[in-house]
Amino acid sequence: MAKKALIEKWSKEPKFSTRKYNRCKICGRPHGYIRKFEMCRICFRVQSYAGAIPGITKSSW
Repeated sequence: MAKKALIEKWSKEPKFSTRKYNRCKICGRPHGYIRKFEMCRICFRVQSYAGAIPGITKSSW
């Protein structure tokens, strides 16, 4: 879980556009971010196992 101070800092518009970086919309984690789903890998895994993301299934072969 990200610190509240960093989430507040992230929610503000940066002074320069190049300073913007992606964070998970659920937990605020900055690393392991999946752009297509706008969430980190951990939240993506939890949400996909719960069936909250349509079209995503656990692979098996």
